[in-house]
Amino acid sequence: MSSLDTTTGIVAVAAAAVAVVAVGWSIGLTLALRRIRAAQRAVLGDSRRDLVTHAAQLQAAFDSLAQYVEDFGTRLDHRMDQAERRLDGTFAHRALIRYDAYGEMSGRQSTSIALLDATQSGIVLSSIHHRDTARLYTKQIRNGQPEFELSPEESEAVRVALASGGVHAGRQGTAAS
Repeated sequence: MSSLDTTTGIVAVAAAAVAVVAVGWSIGLTLALRRIRAAQRAVLGDSRRDLVTHAAQLQAAFDSLAQYVEDFGTRLDHRMDQAERRLDGTFAHRALIRYDAYGEMSGRQSTSIALLDATQSGIVLSSIHHRDTARLYTKQIRNGQPEFELSPEESEAVRVALASGGVHAGRQGTAAS
């Protein structure tokens, strides 16, 4: 042990200690690098591309997907606008009023039907029944205003249609239209 007391011995022991620490450190780094590469393979697959290339490809794919979603949203907005315009032209307000037009106790066989769209435009149909005959009258409504004067039953059909928006079988009237 006398050789360890010399400068050469002390340097040799220090060098051996540094070598042991370096080997331990290199084993630790090797194990850490293996874990990182395993995690990288899980993300990148078995290809030889690096993480930066993979991130660039992901960004390009994301940008492409974002553009597709934006284009799809624009097309969907356009289709919704078309559908809403079409729906505005459908009957949104309707009502059916039954009445006895001639007061003959015939079981309320006469009817007035109001069919109006969202702009309160449409038609009023009145079918007046009398014994062996029936007459059909139509009147156009534009923006809530009739083209010809409405009978009380027709006015009620329009009022009920606009008030409730639903089908309604109404009162028993006696006035002739």
